[in-house]
Amino acid sequence: MKKSVHSDAKYYRLAGRIFADFSGIIAVPVVLAALLGKWLDQKQGTEPRYLIIFFVIAFVLTGILIVKKAKFYKKQYESVIKNDLNDK
Repeated sequence: MKKSVHSDAKYYRLAGRIFADFSGIIAVPVVLAALLGKWLDQKQGTEPRYLIIFFVIAFVLTGILIVKKAKFYKKQYESVIKNDLNDK
């Protein structure tokens, strides 16, 4: 049986939310770490100490957030599949 575009829309919406969320989770901490680390290094004359420290913190934070979000979106995806199967 061929699925209609309408029934696939919920999967596309979920995929869009996942993409946007993960893009932010990856990009924002790295950009903030770079800006803050560079600023502190210039102010204190310690290049690249703070830049590296903040990059490590951003990396760890990003990893933790990705795992949490992956578990959250796994449940969301399972819910969409369950609802899709119940509609048939």
